[in-house]
This record gives sequence, C-alpha cells and structure tokens, in this order.
Amino acid sequence: MVMLMNYGRIVNKQGQTEEQFLASYDANAYEKPSVAVDMLIFTVTNEENKNYRKLPEKVLKLLMIKRGEHPYMGQWALPGGFVKMNESIEEAAQRELKEETNIDNVYMEQLYTWGDVERDPRTRVISVSYMALVDSSGLDISGSSDAADAKWFTVSCKSYQEKKTINENGYALEKLFKLNLYNEVEKLSAIVKVVKTLEGKVMRIQREVVESNGVAFDHAKIIVYGIERLRNKIEYTDIAFNLMPELFTLTELQQVYEIILDTELLKANFRRKIANMVIETNKFKKDVGHRPSKLFKFNPNWANGSKAEE
Repeated sequence: MVMLMNYGRIVNKQGQTEEQFLASYDANAYEKPSVAVDMLIFTVTNEENKNYRKLPEKVLKLLMIKRGEHPYMGQWALPGGFVKMNESIEEAAQRELKEETNIDNVYMEQLYTWGDVERDPRTRVISVSYMALVDSSGLDISGSSDAADAKWFTVSCKSYQEKKTINENGYALEKLFKLNLYNEVEKLSAIVKVVKTLEGKVMRIQREVVESNGVAFDHAKIIVYGIERLRNKIEYTDIAFNLMPELFTLTELQQVYEIILDTELLKANFRRKIANMVIETNKFKKDVGHRPSKLFKFNPNWANGSKAEE
C-alpha cells in the first residue's frame, strides 16, 4: 500500500508527509530539457500594382527574424526563445515577440508542441509554437535582442507530390510540400514531407524537413503545419477578420480567403457563406479607376446567427 495514515496525515511508503517529501525532493534526479516558444505571425498585404485600374493583388506574409548568434547564424527563423523559470509559456511568447520584433499585445493561440530529440544542436529543446494573424499596417517591426533583423516574407506553400500505399490494416499517405519564402532581398525555400499512417483506428502523423535553404532549425515544418491549420480554421471560424482593417469591402475580404486557401472562390457562394459575419455600413471606398464599393465591418455576434446594430 503506497499511502498510509499517520496521526491523521497522509504519508507515503517511506512514512513521509507531503511537506517532508517536498523538503527532501532532489530536483536534479531527472534530466531537464529546455523549453522554448516559437511564433508564427501571419499578415496579408497588398502587392504593388502599377495598373491603377486593376485591384491590387494580396499576398500572405510571415514574420521571420535573422539569427544574430550561433547556431544557424545568418539564417532566418521564427521569432522565439527560451522560457524563463519565473514566467508562463504564454508570457514567454509575448516577451520574446516584443524583444525580437517589437510587436506587443497581440493575441496568439497555441498551435503545437515540437519535441524531436535532435531538433536543436545545442541541447534537448522542446518548443511550444503559437500562431497569430495580424493587421500589419499599424505595426512597427524591428530586430533586437539576439535577432539581427526582422522582416516580412511572402509565403507560398504547395503540395506537389502525393503517394498512397494501402495495406490490410490501413494505409500510408505521403505528401511533399514545397515552401517558398521571399521578399525584395531574400529568398528561402524548403521541402517538407508529411506522412499520415492509419493502422486500424490509430492515425499517426510524421513531419520531416527533407531540404532547407536558409530556414533555421526545423522551422520549415512548423511553418507548413501552421499554414495547414490556418487553412482549416478559416473555413469554420472568423480568424480571417484579424487580418482586416475595421472597414473593408467584400472583395477585399474574399481576396484574403483566396490567398490563404490558395484557390479562387465563386463570388456568390463566398458572399452567402460570410453573410452573417459582416455588417453593411453606409460608407463607401473610393478607389481611383473603380466604382465606389460598399464598406462592411465584422459582426461579433455572427456565431449567434444575429445581425448586430449599426
């Protein structure tokens, strides 16, 4: 019997109370992996367009920092760093984001925990990743701390090869993703392999960086996973509105959906889908070379099926 009663107190098999156990506990009895945080900060911006009669194209961008220290010095990584003993993981994420990019006070949701044994050449590092969608127009980005620089990179992530193997217990589905990250001066790329294996009722997913050019650590597969999650969430949540200004046209909103989903959407179907998520205003956007377009705003009560008051 593990627990015994001693004068009305619970003791373990060594006869210790909880207070006695904690007082004698050796915190060095187990190896301690380091814990880190990595952040995927996405935005959508207008690409420069010289034809004033044509609506500007939108692109999906990801914030990256250039490493100023070894390992992977000079390569680009997600903003992040180590969790301190006196802070929560969420506090560490907000602190590191501020220190490395000068971004403060943005909502981030936890994405996934990465724990491959050799993912960091320094030591055993377990990293908790976070994701945020932001309107970058009001942000002042700058590198600091151990980051040599911080830049937005246009993101392209496409599946270009797929192979499915069926066996008597299930199947294995292998996909290769080509990741491209680029801006006016830098071009990064990676190939990430994702293998989904079904055995009976058990699904396992393995991700591996097959090739990486300029992307530090295993961050290429974190980025690919984040884009997969983003594409799934945009279908059933209002996450896309984090990328929008307070007032926007329905065409601008549709462009954001299309760039994230990487597909063209039928105008009528899209507007039916988001009808309860927006509120029509009495304001118009006047662009040179175009007819004035009605402006809308986000309806915070859309999930209840209601239209909010102006």
